[in-house]
Formats: sequence, C-alpha cells, structure tokens
Amino acid sequence: MVYPTVKKTNSMNTNIWQGTHIRLRAFEPTDWETHFIWDQDSEMERQLYHINFPRSKEATRRWAEKEAAKEPEGDNFFFVIENLSGEQVGIISTHESSARNGTFSYGVAIRKEHQRKGYASEAILLVLRYYFQELRYQKVTPPVFSFNEASIRLHERLGFQQEGRLRRMIFTQGQYFDEIFFGMTAEEFTSKHLNSEGILNEKM
Repeated sequence: MVYPTVKKTNSMNTNIWQGTHIRLRAFEPTDWETHFIWDQDSEMERQLYHINFPRSKEATRRWAEKEAAKEPEGDNFFFVIENLSGEQVGIISTHESSARNGTFSYGVAIRKEHQRKGYASEAILLVLRYYFQELRYQKVTPPVFSFNEASIRLHERLGFQQEGRLRRMIFTQGQYFDEIFFGMTAEEFTSKHLNSEGILNEKM
C-alpha cells in the first residue's frame, strides 16, 4: 500500500503552542504567587466567575500544587498564557468538552497591565486550532457576561456569531446580568483564520 505524503509546513516545524506573541503551557506549582496577586483584583475575578473570599498565601500554594498535579479531565485543560519573555500574562481554560458531539467551551483572562496587546486573541486561536485541527472538534461556544464589553468586542472581532442570550443569569454588583453565548464552527475558523498551509493568519 502506498501512503500519501504529508506536506511539511512551517507550522509543523514549530511548537504548536507558540504564536507570534505568546505561548501556552501547563500550570506549575511556582505559579502560585502570580495567582495570589491576581486574587487581589476583584474586577478580574468578577469577569471570570465571581468574587471569592480572601485566600491566604498558604492556601494558594496548596491550590497551585494540586492544580499542577491534576490530570486532564477528558479534553478539558487549564493553560497558562505567557509572553515570549516568559512572563505569565493570563490564563485560558477549556471546559464542557464533549468529544461525542465535538463541542467545547473556554474562559480566558488577561492581567490588566497586559491587556490590549493581542494576547487573548492569539491564545484563543491557538486553542481553537488545536481542538479543531488535532482533536477533531467541530464547534466552540464560549459564554460572555453581558457587562464584559471588552470580551464581547473581542469575540465579534474574531468572527464569532452571537447565538443566544440567557437573561438574568449572573448576580454581581447588586444586580443581575445576562449571559451571552458566542459560537464558531471549525469551517468558519479555517476560512477566517488559517491560510492554505494551515498556518494562523498574522492579522486577527
């Protein structure tokens, strides 16, 4: 039997987790201090899920050790986003991954001092490329809180479609907010963000 030749592209010669400005890596126990500092930013906590009770340094250390040793739950994974200087700038985590249906979701957060540098866009596209091109997922549906206007604009700019809105799902700042669901298919991602050799377009 003669097997087809796989065309070798630049994307196959580099780390699939590295882009132009950032790389994705696994969580390490030594990341605890950065996350302890992040815990002091209530607005970042609010945008991720909700504002928690204060957590001690020791509790944060134990959490980091446990998180670093945790095995992936199916195709759900917690990524650290770092710039090419090795500085941790944010996180992106996939969840609700259903290999049977080929659907998944994610949440992303960038430290305030590193926002508006294209880090979130590139992290999202690296994750989508892996899930669509390597794991054979066919659709992603990230939720965004209605008060998070920056995230809404980000997903619209990346070509996501707004597919639904659940009213009064999130309570914070003394009031209820809606949860907006965005969606993108594998075909839409390929058409908008990959060139003919399967490499991410530089302009996002």
